[in-house]
Amino acid sequence: MSSRATFPVSWQLARLPSPAATPAPADWIPATVPGAVQLDWARVQSLPDLHFGQNVRAYNGLEDFWWLYRAAIPAVKRAADERVFLAGDGLDYHAEFRAGDRVLLEHTGVCTPFELDVTGLAPGTPLEILIHPAPKREGAPPDRSQAAHVTKPVVSYGWDWHPRLIPLGLCHDTRFEKRPAAHIRHIDFRYVLADDFSSARITVAVETSMPSGITWRLREPGGRVVLESSESVATLREPQLWWTHDHGEPALYTLEVSLDAPGADAATRRVGFRRVRLVMHEGAWSHPAGFPKSRSLPPVTVELNGRRIFARGTNFVCPDIFHGRVDAATYEPLLALARDAHFNLLRCWGGTATPKESFFEQCDELGLLVWQEFPLACNAYPDDDAYLDGLDRESRAIIRRVRQHPCLALWCGGNELFNSWSRMDDQSLALRLLNRNCLDLDPLTPFIPTAPLEGMGHGDYRFLDPDGRDIFQIFRSAACTAYSEFGCPGLAPVEYLKTFIPAEELWPPRPCTSWETHHAFGAWSSDNALWINTRASEHYFGESTSLEQHVARGEWLQSEGVKSVFEEARRQSPRCSMALNWCFNEPWPTAANNSIVNYPARPKPAYYAARAACRPTLASARIPKFQWERGECFSAEIWVLNDSPVAQPGGELIVALECDGLVIELLRWRIPDLPPQQTVVGPSVRIKLQNTQDGEFTLMLRVTGHEDWDSSYRLSLRPAMDEIASVGARALNH
Repeated sequence: MSSRATFPVSWQLARLPSPAATPAPADWIPATVPGAVQLDWARVQSLPDLHFGQNVRAYNGLEDFWWLYRAAIPAVKRAADERVFLAGDGLDYHAEFRAGDRVLLEHTGVCTPFELDVTGLAPGTPLEILIHPAPKREGAPPDRSQAAHVTKPVVSYGWDWHPRLIPLGLCHDTRFEKRPAAHIRHIDFRYVLADDFSSARITVAVETSMPSGITWRLREPGGRVVLESSESVATLREPQLWWTHDHGEPALYTLEVSLDAPGADAATRRVGFRRVRLVMHEGAWSHPAGFPKSRSLPPVTVELNGRRIFARGTNFVCPDIFHGRVDAATYEPLLALARDAHFNLLRCWGGTATPKESFFEQCDELGLLVWQEFPLACNAYPDDDAYLDGLDRESRAIIRRVRQHPCLALWCGGNELFNSWSRMDDQSLALRLLNRNCLDLDPLTPFIPTAPLEGMGHGDYRFLDPDGRDIFQIFRSAACTAYSEFGCPGLAPVEYLKTFIPAEELWPPRPCTSWETHHAFGAWSSDNALWINTRASEHYFGESTSLEQHVARGEWLQSEGVKSVFEEARRQSPRCSMALNWCFNEPWPTAANNSIVNYPARPKPAYYAARAACRPTLASARIPKFQWERGECFSAEIWVLNDSPVAQPGGELIVALECDGLVIELLRWRIPDLPPQQTVVGPSVRIKLQNTQDGEFTLMLRVTGHEDWDSSYRLSLRPAMDEIASVGARALNH
């Protein structure tokens, strides 16, 4: 058994005006680790709840101070050859470790681990960690460009769904740890699967504090030992493969490693066997067809264990403003919702911190693939040595940690780096460095320099564009190889809004109030009210007369919008092989935006619409538009979308239209048996629409024997324009 042990300590914190300042005894406050200096300061100073109203402003400027953590070296009973270390998985963002007048260590990086041997320091000696102010590029405006020279997560400098609040502090577990003289520093588990997946050639590399023999064993998912070796290389026959939850079982083995000295170190971790590739979509090599020949569109179709899969998923962002208070319990409900939504791929966006280990462990267990980006987003990151040195350290730490997980699908340099607002390109040294590091450290996992690449789509994010096209029309005319971001804005539910918008501000929503602080106004684009979606709501329904009505209309538009894009993307397979909505979650309460899950893990109605659209098999209607007029000929194409890896028996599909409680059957269609991963195009329906009391109608698809394939679409119906004009004229004459 290992003799490694950790020791709890009490941390204190002081705010300093300069690095040389000496805190008075009364300046010290209790600190929570992991956490953030802002949280500790808010607790002692009784700052108001940052989630409510405009209280987040009370936290402005705290990132510009120096912050000093202090803890006493614990009294540790140890053998002569045992050592005591202070260790952590990173910190936010740059710090000096001091004892007395000596600087023992300098460290930079949220994801770069650190360790400091403190064996020689007497018990009770104060160990100090001086956190520097948040980095801000000189001359840059107060936005994301202030972080264009560092690897600190850029989102906290202000985004359309994240307030400007820049955390600092010990954001990871930071512990005093007793270790045996011979201890494990890092375990690297690698393997190469045979082309037919009949075997895995495994390499176990163990970095140790001193030369030592090792023994490792591998237990299959049922617990039986299937390999045991003291050599670094061994072969496993007939490995059980790791699959996404919708294509099989996410089989996990247990790796046990121990050093061969009495009382020496040991470690255990879960591992899995899978092969992920990005491959060209069907027909991709035939384009471009003419001369001069250029390259085809980059490969973006996910191939898992030799099987091409349609990636249905979402963009996962930071689940809290403060990375330091994120833990396994934070991720658990969110990832359960993602799996229940039938998602199989999560894109971890590059503007936020790389998730903690518990995120990847849960994705391993749940069968969720992860697209992991490095900490670059929407900036022009420089080619200078200082930035590249920091990126090299941080990226290597991320790769060494995350590559161990079977859930890892691909690496990406960062978000929107080839766009006009970033202006990076293939020759940017930062992206060449990241590609090199991935090749050196994880050569079998795909790497792409950024998203989107040519052929991929980011956007649209509106229900209605300036040309009057609705979301149904926008995406039906698109032809992307992947929709790595798409969205539709929607408001938070009324009862949720009441928890953070002051009662006197609730209705009507106005700019320059808590509504704007929580992103309903002025968040993105030249449309000041884009996320609250006033323009689209009034276009279809007229002016809202209450908060409840406005929210309900926004929820209707977001739900039908998100559902329509997921289904349309699947209809465009095999050219399109991926649909990831922007975005899944949020780090604090937003009044309106594109998320489908409110903070901390509250599904919006749009979540359930996405869940319905991402079922492996479902009846689907391709509908030309959202709003129709009385007397107009409604039409829809009927499809069955099938991503299931197994064959599905057919059934009878009944198409009906429901309006004012009256159901009109339009069509019966006998669905043929479905081969695995085979989408079928069926007949079309047409009907002349009549008037409605409710201003809406529902298209219903019901499949006999497959009720879990049923679908419905709630659409708007208004009087004909000549009727509206006639009513207006009568009112004017009256």
